[in-house]
Amino acid sequence: MNRRTSLGNKGEDIAVNYLLNNGYRIMERNWRFHHKEVDIIAADQSDIIFIEVKTRTDERYGSPEEAVDYKKQVFLIEAAEEYVILNNIDANIRFDIISIILKSGIPSVNHIKNAFYPPF
Repeated sequence: MNRRTSLGNKGEDIAVNYLLNNGYRIMERNWRFHHKEVDIIAADQSDIIFIEVKTRTDERYGSPEEAVDYKKQVFLIEAAEEYVILNNIDANIRFDIISIILKSGIPSVNHIKNAFYPPF
């Protein structure tokens, strides 16, 4: 496993623990549909949340959430549409980003709720 994959996996573990500690229920982790992947799908009361996790060791190249550009957002929206259809879900959905800076092994977590919206 390369360093980047290892950092990403560590960030996702931190994000899952953060969500569980804040009352969320984890429904899926690394859910795939063809080449599309959603890092975490969680439930919060009656909402289904599709979560992109971005982890960095510093902000030298910008904050982690800045890496979730328009192309990535469309990718996540398309994956979410498939998940909703395949699982016959009738609930409010939202798209969150969990941004993690892991400096000297100490995580700083920024949970951005409703980080973006589908264009329809």
